[in-house]
Amino acid sequence: MDKTDAVSAETKCGYVTLIGAPNAGKSTLLNQLVGAKIAIVSPKVQTTRARVTAIAIEGNAQIIFVDTPGIFNPSRKLETAMVNAAWEGANDADVLALLVDANRGVTKDVERILDGLEASGKKAHLILNKIDMIKRDKLLGLAQSLTDRGLFNEVFMISALNGDGVDYLREHLATQVPDGPWLYPEDQLAIAPMRQLAAEITREKLFLRMNQELPYSLTVETENWEERKDGSVKIDQVIYVSRANHKPMILGKGGQTIKKIGAMAREELEEAMERRVHLFLFVKVREKWLDDPERYKEMGLDFPK
Repeated sequence: MDKTDAVSAETKCGYVTLIGAPNAGKSTLLNQLVGAKIAIVSPKVQTTRARVTAIAIEGNAQIIFVDTPGIFNPSRKLETAMVNAAWEGANDADVLALLVDANRGVTKDVERILDGLEASGKKAHLILNKIDMIKRDKLLGLAQSLTDRGLFNEVFMISALNGDGVDYLREHLATQVPDGPWLYPEDQLAIAPMRQLAAEITREKLFLRMNQELPYSLTVETENWEERKDGSVKIDQVIYVSRANHKPMILGKGGQTIKKIGAMAREELEEAMERRVHLFLFVKVREKWLDDPERYKEMGLDFPK
């Protein structure tokens, strides 16, 4: 047995894909599983647009978690691309996990996912989330009705927000990934380039700051990344909107709204990167960006045909 074979025999490594309906809590769970802020989180549905990949070490196992967009009935190109990305992530998984908001139960979107699993012949782990928001007898009844579908290997009950049950879930998932060498350095937490993560952080702040005023059809791109001699970094980002009347909403009176968003994003970027960040935000109108394949590529999505 050579050295590579010895390492492979001693370690485990594999992809665990999280799927679920919008706002089931997948991004919150991903962050809990890896112990760091990797995926953006907001109360708005469909916050996650593309697959987000993060890495956790549990014992001798390296678990590569893939957070996917919520699966629902799409009506626009962007939504179709998001749902396609979720199912592609499910097809590529070594271990598949369906996250269900226990408080909402089996919604139309959850039923759609269950039908998709049944049609694919795939089995998954069932994770019931937000168990602190539902009475025990109702929770047990939901678990029973879902397991009766014959689609699940195991059932876990957690609260992704406060971390209840997450450690046990991660320990179990570590036993499920295949034997093999680790694919990434031990200290690496995410696979996406930092410029893409930076754009996602700004998009999250837009969601949180603008609340219901924010038009869904916007995207953020990191246009320029300049390393400076003093160790700081200058980042230029463009917020693309699809309509001219959306631009003043983001700028705010006297530019106050975008200044606040920039300050929020800069603070989190400096904490994540552990250095000074000079962040400059610009808003541009691109009326048909939702029909531009290049914008989808920037988001990590395939343009739907």
